[in-house]
Amino acid sequence: MKTPTVRIRTAALALTLLGSLPALSACGIRGTAVPVDAGGAPSRASCVSRPDPSPAAGLATVTVQLECASQLVPVSRRVPLPDKPDDAAIVAGALLDELRKVPSGEEADAGLITAVPQRLSVTGPRPGDPAGTLRLSREPAELPQVALAQLVCSFVGTPAADGKSAVLLGGPGDAGPLSFTCTDEMRTHPDTADISGRAVS
Repeated sequence: MKTPTVRIRTAALALTLLGSLPALSACGIRGTAVPVDAGGAPSRASCVSRPDPSPAAGLATVTVQLECASQLVPVSRRVPLPDKPDDAAIVAGALLDELRKVPSGEEADAGLITAVPQRLSVTGPRPGDPAGTLRLSREPAELPQVALAQLVCSFVGTPAADGKSAVLLGGPGDAGPLSFTCTDEMRTHPDTADISGRAVS
C-alpha cells in the first residue's frame, strides 16, 4: 500500500508530464518510441563562382547580377573588348548577352541562375528620347520581376548608364523611358521589391 507521500509525488510527476504535452504539440513534434534519423542538415548553395584569374588579351572583365537563393549576387565574366567601350548601347548589349547566357556548369553548381529572357535585345535612344535612353525589345513592366532587377543592377554605374546610379529604360512602344535605380531591397529581394521606374522630366 502506497503512503500518502508517495501518492503525492506520483501525482506531481504525472501533472508535470501532462503539462509538457501542449508545448510539444504546439511545436509540431509528435512523441514516438521509434528512433528517427532525420538525416543531415540541408545544404545551401555557395552562390560563389571562381572566374579564371589569368589575363587574356582582347578580353575585358564585366560584372553582372545573377540570382542565387532569392538574392542578386555579382558575377564576373570575361567578354571581348567592345569597339566603343564608352557607348551606352554597346556596353548594355554586352552585359545583356552575359545575362541571357545559361550559367556555366560551375555557376550552376554554385546555385546561380538567370531570369533574363533569351530573346531580349537592347538598342540606344530613338529621336526624342532623353540622352542615355536604352530601348528594350520588351516593355520593362512586362519582364519577369527578377529579370528587370538583374538588368537594372547590372547596368547602373557602368557606361551603359553613363556611370550614373540610375538607368533610363524604355520598351518598343511609344511610351517614354523610365528612370530605374538599383536599391538594397532589389538586391536582397528581387522577386518582391518595388521596381517601378520614375518618369523622366
